[in-house]
Amino acid sequence: MPTSTSHVSASNLGLTIGELGVITKGWSLKNDILGKDVFNDANENIGTVEDLLVTRDKAISYAIIGVGGFLGMGRHDVAIPVYNLRMNKTRVTLPGGTAEGLKALPAFSATTES
Repeated sequence: MPTSTSHVSASNLGLTIGELGVITKGWSLKNDILGKDVFNDANENIGTVEDLLVTRDKAISYAIIGVGGFLGMGRHDVAIPVYNLRMNKTRVTLPGGTAEGLKALPAFSATTES
């Protein structure tokens, strides 16, 4: 039976010096985004960034925002396109968003691929 072997060179696994310089100017998901409160234009806390969905082509497409609940109980998670969010080093904002509006959206639930 024929077998297929995959050869991956070390240069395909890591970053080049140029790429390293670019990513150091980006966001850290863990430090800058995940777990951060989400505010609207009226400075109201409307939820928390619980997760980010990344496509296979390295694009972050949706932010999962948790709304309501206490210590994760009763929380309503919704998927919001990341292009709707505004981010700076201290704050994540969803212009025009409200907690009630987010709660009215369909709940997001991660499913496993079979």
